[in-house]
Amino acid sequence: MNVQKLLEKALRREDLSIEEGNFLYTHASLSALMYTANEIRKTYRPDNVVTWIIDRNVNITNVCISRCTFCNFHKLINQEGTYITQLDEYSEKIRELEACGGNQLLIQGGMHPQLGIDFYAQLFTSLKQRHPLIKLHALGPPEIAYIAQREHMAYADVLRTLLNAGMDSLPGAGAEILQDHIRAKVSPGKCNTQTWLDVMHEAHKIGIVTSATMMYGHIETIADRMAHLVLIRDLQYKKPSHSKGFTAFIPWPFYSKNTKLAQQTGKSYPIQHLEYIRMIAMSRIMLTNIDNIQASWLTVGIPTAQICLHAGAHDMGSIMIEENVVSQAGAAFTAKKEELQQAIQQAGFIPKLRNQGYEIVSL
Repeated sequence: MNVQKLLEKALRREDLSIEEGNFLYTHASLSALMYTANEIRKTYRPDNVVTWIIDRNVNITNVCISRCTFCNFHKLINQEGTYITQLDEYSEKIRELEACGGNQLLIQGGMHPQLGIDFYAQLFTSLKQRHPLIKLHALGPPEIAYIAQREHMAYADVLRTLLNAGMDSLPGAGAEILQDHIRAKVSPGKCNTQTWLDVMHEAHKIGIVTSATMMYGHIETIADRMAHLVLIRDLQYKKPSHSKGFTAFIPWPFYSKNTKLAQQTGKSYPIQHLEYIRMIAMSRIMLTNIDNIQASWLTVGIPTAQICLHAGAHDMGSIMIEENVVSQAGAAFTAKKEELQQAIQQAGFIPKLRNQGYEIVSL
């Protein structure tokens, strides 16, 4: 294989194989990858716009049976300090969100063994009754699969029930690395790769807006990352024409502080900022059919995210008023909406507020 020929292939927006992506990641210079990814970005956003959103991450519960070795947040049901967020608590958090100009609640679960479809449907219905303008970006494929298994329901029926109850979109949570030999070690209680993909495919057929993610930088190989990207790309090709499918792809690095995974491997996993920029560029190069690549400033900080805007990304995600998982593993970055907009401008771009469907909205 030849680096220059692969870069030229990427510029023609042709799909690269896992092997080609692996070769390019490991042999191309960072500057060459950044240039190529930035040229591709321009075809998506010739107007020089970088989007962002205001939302808040609220955890339904900290009880989860998935036993993810990267997560310090979860508890088993018999442990002390467990909770289920109550309706009045949601309302208080939503009012704070709306005071900041936001209207989207990112609601993430845990796979609680006592919470079934009726609980989630009632929760979403109640939230929409109290706050009719709020958008619910809720759960993820592992939770959908867990509810379906618990209730003996098809994935599509779970999704339709939640959609009718008020769910607006489905995050790409729980993807980690979409390779079963990796998932068995980092998220043993979560659904396998094919189930994650199957849930997303059902969501796309129904027309639910979704996103896709990757948590990298632990025990996976570069080839595992490229296989993950190809699976996401292949699934996007299968979406029906009426569906947006995956609106965005968001990679972020593993934070290892006090995690079971770091204890098991006996390794430290420092955040490599140049590696993150390379990963953003490769995401833009590999994902030829997904419009938006998001730079996760929350996990790498504003300066690195600004560089990523010149390496294929053209979304900065959310100011993230509240976040409970990566923060408990060592991430400590924060930003107000004015700071995020200023950061985008300082990087040479025009900040525009968006919704979860990546449509520009007014602040």
